[in-house]
Amino acid sequence: MTSLLLHHRGMRTAFLSLALTVMFSPAASAQAVLREVQRIPLPGVVKRIDHLAVDIAGQRLFVAALGNGSLEVLDLKAGKRIRSVPGLQEPQGVAYLPELKRVVVANAGGTVVAFDAGSFERVAVLDNLADADNLRIDGATNQLYVGYGDGALGMIDPKTMKRTGDIKLPGHPESFRLETARPRIYVNVPDAKAIIVVDRKQREIVSTVPLPAFLANFPMWLDEAHHRLFVGARKPARLVILDTESGHPVADVACVGDTDDLFYDSERGRVYVIGGEGFVDVFDAKNGGRYERQARIPVA
Repeated sequence: MTSLLLHHRGMRTAFLSLALTVMFSPAASAQAVLREVQRIPLPGVVKRIDHLAVDIAGQRLFVAALGNGSLEVLDLKAGKRIRSVPGLQEPQGVAYLPELKRVVVANAGGTVVAFDAGSFERVAVLDNLADADNLRIDGATNQLYVGYGDGALGMIDPKTMKRTGDIKLPGHPESFRLETARPRIYVNVPDAKAIIVVDRKQREIVSTVPLPAFLANFPMWLDEAHHRLFVGARKPARLVILDTESGHPVADVACVGDTDDLFYDSERGRVYVIGGEGFVDVFDAKNGGRYERQARIPVA
C-alpha cells in the first residue's frame, strides 16, 4: 500500500520522498515499519508544498505546490515528474475525480479550478472562495465539498462545477471527514477550539466537540468501522483519539510537532502522523487502545 507520507508545512526541499509500507509482520522492528524507496526530483519548485491526491489506476500523484503556485503531476511507476501546471494562486487542496477524469485544485487566492486530468486544460474556475483549502468528495452523492473563508463548507456539483450551497461554521475549517453510513461531516475548526459535527443533508451543525486542552487542531482522519476519529493538535503536539458515538476523547499521545496531515491505515491498524518538526510518527491503532508509537522516522 502506498502511504502518502510526504506532506508537512515545513517542507522546503525541491524533491519528494515517497515512503512505502514494506514491513507487515508484527515481529518487524520499529524502524522497519517504513523505509524510503524512491525520491522524485521537482526541479524549479520552491518553498512549501501542501496537500496531495492520488490516481490509483493511473499511478499518478498530484501535488499542490503552494509556494510555487503550481500543480505538480508525478508518475509513481516511472518515478518522475511528468507535468507542472503553473499559474495557480497558492494551491492548497487537491481532489482527483476518476469518473469525470478531472483534477480539482483549491487555491488560497480565492478560486477552485477544475482541470482535465489528461490535457490539464482548465475546465472551470469558481471565484469568491477566499482561502479555499481542503477538498472532499461524497462518493454516494458525488457532491464536492471545499473548506473556505472565515467559516464555511462550500458545496459544488463536480459535473457542472457550480456551487450548490454552503454550510456555515464558526471559523475557518481545516481538515474534515465524511461518514458514509450517516450524513455526518467532522470538521476541525481551530479558531473555535473544537470539532464541529455537521449534518450534510440538513446543511447544519448538529453538535460541537470542544477541545480546550488541544489547540491548533489541523489534520484529521476517520476510522468509521471502529467509531474513532484521529485528530492532530499542535499545542501541545498530540494525537487525539475520539469516540464518534459519544464525542469523548478515549486517548491522547505525544506526536511530532507542527503536524498538518495524518493517515489511518485500516489494513494494518496504524496511524501515520507527519509533522514539520521533521518526522513521521507511526502509531499502533489496534493494540487494545493504547496507541503506542511504533516508529519515528526522520524526513527532510
